[in-house]
Amino acid sequence: MPGETDWLAGFKPHPLHHYLDKTVAEYGAKKAVDFFGLTWSWSEVGAMVDKVAARLQAMGVAKGVQVGLCLPNTPYYPVFYFAVLKIGGTVVNYNPLYVERELSFQVEDSRTSIMVTLDLKAIYDKVEAVRAKGLLSHIIVCPMADILPQPKRLLFRLFKRKEMAAVRYDGAHIAFADMLASSGSLRPVDIDPQNDIAVLQYTGGTTGTPKGAMLTHANLCANTEQVRAAFPGAKRGEERLLALLPFFHVFAMTVVQNYSVAIGAQMVLMPRLDMGLLFKTITRTKPTLFPGVPTIYTAILNAPQAKTTDLGSIRFCLSGGAPLPVEVKEQFESLTGCKLVEGYGLTESSPVVSVNPPEGVVKAGSIGMPVVGTEVQIRDLEDKRKVLEQGGRGEVAVRGPQVMKGYWERPGESGATLVDGWLMTGDVGYIDEDGYIFLVDRIKDLILCSGYNVYPRVVEEALYQHPDVVETIVIAVTDKYRGQAPKAFVKRAAGSQITADELMAFLRDQISKIEMPREIEFRDELPKTMVGKLSKKELIEEEAEKASKAEG
Repeated sequence: MPGETDWLAGFKPHPLHHYLDKTVAEYGAKKAVDFFGLTWSWSEVGAMVDKVAARLQAMGVAKGVQVGLCLPNTPYYPVFYFAVLKIGGTVVNYNPLYVERELSFQVEDSRTSIMVTLDLKAIYDKVEAVRAKGLLSHIIVCPMADILPQPKRLLFRLFKRKEMAAVRYDGAHIAFADMLASSGSLRPVDIDPQNDIAVLQYTGGTTGTPKGAMLTHANLCANTEQVRAAFPGAKRGEERLLALLPFFHVFAMTVVQNYSVAIGAQMVLMPRLDMGLLFKTITRTKPTLFPGVPTIYTAILNAPQAKTTDLGSIRFCLSGGAPLPVEVKEQFESLTGCKLVEGYGLTESSPVVSVNPPEGVVKAGSIGMPVVGTEVQIRDLEDKRKVLEQGGRGEVAVRGPQVMKGYWERPGESGATLVDGWLMTGDVGYIDEDGYIFLVDRIKDLILCSGYNVYPRVVEEALYQHPDVVETIVIAVTDKYRGQAPKAFVKRAAGSQITADELMAFLRDQISKIEMPREIEFRDELPKTMVGKLSKKELIEEEAEKASKAEG
């Protein structure tokens, strides 16, 4: 890519929080965050970050200390994120939809000591159960009502009492107000961007076992700059970015939050997808940038409000997390007049690897070209050090300053994934004569469901918790709305009459909503390999044939 050498030579990594400090200094009076109409300026956000950082520092947070954020998109997230980074701590992102078992595993694996969450019963009670096991030293509790504008704040306290957790504030439970009341001073910390871990972002692999990708300050700083370089038309200090994608997901963390902070864009936060609220928020705030996943753009196209809502303020949208159907791209651009381009990335690459050009040729089915400073090769599926010629199909390998340091406390898996400094993605693809990358298959058994990674083994292990399940296989099936969805095949214990509905009810306490199978099919026998291992191949072929006949 032209200019790539110059870009790499000129790139000087710095601690990630420097973006916030610069934007606060430059645009202090401008709006930084909008949450249901209540806004905070960059100066206000910066002041909260410093107060929270000083209190966390007094609590012992420093280099080598992990702080968990179990939060939906609220103003609390960027405040704690940058406060932790400013004092050298490491952020560990948690999905608030995780069940207690999933939270416990990640807390224990990452050695998270402090968790930040809301006072909503649905989230807090799970976090408190983890603390009660002795896995957390402190929980910092942030009140939902306090970040709502009036009269929503009053109405929430009056009519949502059943949704609020009963928190007993003691030495182990700290109120957000107490974090801001700290009179301690913030001590500067010397951060090494290349080596200090900013974020442990959990992912999964072929085994389905979650692993913490160690993303350094330099990794995240580089990817933020790469995203900026990919969209030179963004106007610093003038954009409004619709933040619907959850910050605990690596795509939103970088492309929504960190990018917004770097360019001084106002973040319009939405904690969940609600179509009615989405259209009202677009009408009220007139966002100019709207990163999303194909499921969101499809939902907008199918919503009746789309015909009556002015979407003309949106100039640019970046789609990631799952393949973007060509018809969705074309229909959305026709509806809004904006540019919708597809990108590609992985947790291990902070995450952006490639993007289709905002201006110029966009090839159907392509994930675009590498972002600046990034190299992509196609490697032989058997010999991972053998580079294939142009057009050859093999494993996509990536090298660049955004590639992770490795997996947390998993040297073996780090060595298998990082080969001579190249990230082996587990995706099969090819590069055409113009340098555009195309993905044709996946090595890993990932299910891309509404932009989220769902791991079949997680669902399988949850099913095995039920005494009536003897064998199970979970595969991906095509889903018109979510892109892909899990489908479970189950062999019941002898004499069992358990139904699919009963198994679904059992799973609701075992896995998150996004991981729930779309369907459970019972079989007397499940296919096996010659050595007796359960085999997915035959079931995948069956489902593909069914889908083909349905389309025909």
